[in-house]
Amino acid sequence: MTPLAQNPPPPTVVMVDVYAPTMRLARAFAAAGCAVVRVRSTPEIPAVYAGHADPAAEALFADTVVHSGDVELTAKAVAAHEPVAVVTGGELGVELADRLSETLGLTSNGTQRSAARRDKYLQIEAVRAAGLPTARQLLVTDADGLADWHRELGTRVVVKPVRSAGNDGVTFCDTPAESVAAYRAVAGARNIFSLPNEAVVAQEYLTGTEYVVNTVSRDGRHRATDVWRYTKISANGVRDRISGAVLVAPTAPERDTLVRYAAEVLDALDVRHGPAHHEIMLTADGPRLVEVGVRLCGADTAAQALLALGESQVERTVQAYLDPAGFLATVDTPQQVRQHVAMAFLTSPVTGILRGYPLLEQVRELESLHEIQVGVHPGERLPLTVDDTTEPMMVVLAHARAEVVERDLATVGWLDGHGFYDVEPAAPAGAA
Repeated sequence: MTPLAQNPPPPTVVMVDVYAPTMRLARAFAAAGCAVVRVRSTPEIPAVYAGHADPAAEALFADTVVHSGDVELTAKAVAAHEPVAVVTGGELGVELADRLSETLGLTSNGTQRSAARRDKYLQIEAVRAAGLPTARQLLVTDADGLADWHRELGTRVVVKPVRSAGNDGVTFCDTPAESVAAYRAVAGARNIFSLPNEAVVAQEYLTGTEYVVNTVSRDGRHRATDVWRYTKISANGVRDRISGAVLVAPTAPERDTLVRYAAEVLDALDVRHGPAHHEIMLTADGPRLVEVGVRLCGADTAAQALLALGESQVERTVQAYLDPAGFLATVDTPQQVRQHVAMAFLTSPVTGILRGYPLLEQVRELESLHEIQVGVHPGERLPLTVDDTTEPMMVVLAHARAEVVERDLATVGWLDGHGFYDVEPAAPAGAA
């Protein structure tokens, strides 16, 4: 009697530090028929993610491996699952994913440039060494040296931790005294991942328009999946707060320049595989790298890219690891806009217990409204918006005509302000 054939087990993909911002990628691997194993690079979940835990998502993972600092031990635990790929799930996991994938002999960017993919100072130095134009910068070791460097530079300076994400700890400084104060504040703080800042970098403030270029790579071939232009405001004591992102159409004249520069940055950092998220300033002298994260873009941007262009980093990353031939066959396929899309990141000028959004109905009436993602609901504490983690709401706009999206984005900016938020009045001084 012939034994019944058994179906082979599903392929296993390991994701390092997959939390809420990149859970969409984990779901996509699962939908492609993979078992997904999660690796945590830290024993404790960083506070920035702990509050966004999704109990339903826990069932997605076949196993969770917690890294205690011993790479050999973690690699052994991961190898037991016989994975076909180890993928970075978030910024914090870049270096561990590099080490595990290299140790296990899987598709890997390797560890030679791994530190430069995380350390913002080393990153710019590597890009400069490759012959690309960059901002001037200083690895800060003492306050006096920073003050002298700022004085000699004679222009605005950006001070930030070398390892973080978003705009955590980023301070714009007009004077040497401001730079020194920012350095002392950053050096003595913990970053967005609940880890102490190990170093501080000061960089020349770049003047121009900032763009996002999201890419996916396989075998050193790079695909730009989506490009966005940031809109910015100054509010709540924060200069250049990102208030929105507008799709850059494939036919836009600046897109090719940005995409070519992003590919050169990837080559400089030996990024041959997987997703990357570039922030690039297009100055009067050409593109300059702000920073690049060798992982998926956050803010649910992949969903908006899919809406706009029919592809995103998520689907392309799954394809790059599971079907490399298919990825490479279409890596240069031209894109067409299905809908013009913009994201508005609202900025609360007040804080307190939120009672409601009095003007929200006017947002719902906008011609191009596609989706409203509420971060703070009535009854919850509304923080003053000072960074990416304190945004009360994201509004997604989509329309066949770019001018309608631009108009409605400006309308959201006009509505957003003191009248948009109804909060409980502050208790009198001395009240219980």
